[in-house]
Amino acid sequence: MSANNNLSRSVARLAAVQALYQMEVSGATTADVITDFAAGKLPRPTEASYTETEGDLELFKILVEKAVDRQATYDRAIARHLGKGWRLERLDAVARAILRSGAAELEQRTDIPVAVVIDEYVEVAKAFFDGPEPGFVNATLDAAARDLRPTEQGA
Repeated sequence: MSANNNLSRSVARLAAVQALYQMEVSGATTADVITDFAAGKLPRPTEASYTETEGDLELFKILVEKAVDRQATYDRAIARHLGKGWRLERLDAVARAILRSGAAELEQRTDIPVAVVIDEYVEVAKAFFDGPEPGFVNATLDAAARDLRPTEQGA
């Protein structure tokens, strides 16, 4: 796999997190955010700025559409692994978007190894958070992977 293809996927992941956040806070639709991504309006510049690499539209669409369509399933897989007394609703909206996008990729893109998916979303978390959130994303997605990919060794 080429480095450019990896970067294209990274761009799609960051944009998917931004899109899911946008959908939650502003009520944007799946069609709205797919149009924005295709037009180059997502991802928006962040600390994790990318070059002019185009994002992987296929991956972006899968992440956003499945995160919406299967949100209840992903939320259950995530919530099962939150600390005692924590509910998904208490998490920051960006953290929820990261976890939902990561869960969608874990379930839908079984061609991408669990460790790669988790590492990518930890990097996305680092673009938004300076505190313990990247470690939280790592632990939560690692645990959720056991539910979302039960047959994969090491998940």
